[in-house]
Amino acid sequence: MDARPRILTGDRPTGKLHLGHYVGSLANRVKLQDQYECFFIIADLHTLTTRPEKEAIATITDNAREMVLDYLASGIDPEKSTVYLQSAVPEIYELNLFFEMLVTVPRLQRLPSLKDMARSANLGEMPFGLLGYPILQSGDILMPRANLVPVGKDNEAHVELTREIARRFNYLYGEVFPVPEALVGDVPTLVGTDGKAKMSKSLNNTIYLSDDRKTVERKVRGMYTDPNRVRADIPGTVEGNPVFIYHQVFNPRKEEVQQLSERYRAGTVGDVEVKERLAQALNEFLDPIRERREVFAREKGLVDRIIFEGTMRVREEARETLGAVRKAMGLSGIWNSIRRKAEKTAPAGSSGATGAAGSA
Repeated sequence: MDARPRILTGDRPTGKLHLGHYVGSLANRVKLQDQYECFFIIADLHTLTTRPEKEAIATITDNAREMVLDYLASGIDPEKSTVYLQSAVPEIYELNLFFEMLVTVPRLQRLPSLKDMARSANLGEMPFGLLGYPILQSGDILMPRANLVPVGKDNEAHVELTREIARRFNYLYGEVFPVPEALVGDVPTLVGTDGKAKMSKSLNNTIYLSDDRKTVERKVRGMYTDPNRVRADIPGTVEGNPVFIYHQVFNPRKEEVQQLSERYRAGTVGDVEVKERLAQALNEFLDPIRERREVFAREKGLVDRIIFEGTMRVREEARETLGAVRKAMGLSGIWNSIRRKAEKTAPAGSSGATGAAGSA
């Protein structure tokens, strides 16, 4: 049995991953997969909280494949890490139900991320499923009994709720779950190319890990900078400027970044040059990711095999966890008691009670 502590994290399969995903969580996953036993969830049930339409559900399969390709291209090794499909593990649904009994509605309403998600999805009212989104996340995290959760800054509060649920369950029923810790990436939130909000597919302000060189150059040329700088000879603001935020994160030539920052503040460099240098740095960062992605994409059936094998493994983990949960709560004893009584009191020659019990 693997004695390493466990990681659980993942993404909703809404399409390809972008730079925000990478710095927010993906980089940590790659870095830690030798130290931890890693479980990476394709959180397709979570997509239903804002997009329950049948047309949206029909896109999940291809989106999941694209997302796992990004995992592999970024360095996730399926020999070291388990990638699995949330909806194919029914024990998560049951765990979600149990945890719902341990959380109040006002506690959920205090989570600002839910209101942000509702606004991004243009929802006039909060669906019950979206309100319970963090509880389902808690089920995801605690099902493999994870010790660490690499997340973006916007999900840190959800991990705190999971910690509360784990502590309350253990207090009420006995020690079953570890109390997991959150691990926020070195760049907790990456601003989008529009400079208005975090990078998000719904806001169309993303640079994808799979974008080709020309697309990256085009997106960088259109990036938001200092709105008060109408000419190159006007001193500009570096702090909070998305172009320089990206330089700090993705440009390994720190001396160049420093020089560009000083020249920008002095009004001796134009936005065009600063953006050209950024596009070059981003493409150098993305080139090996794109190359690996092409190699993996050419191997027919690879992604589906990885998801299938990972899901089958997690199903075993889930049955073990749920068995421990039901035993701790005393739920297992209810059915076992009724079944034994029914079998003992069944009329001679009757197969009704025992047959029903055996098929259940």
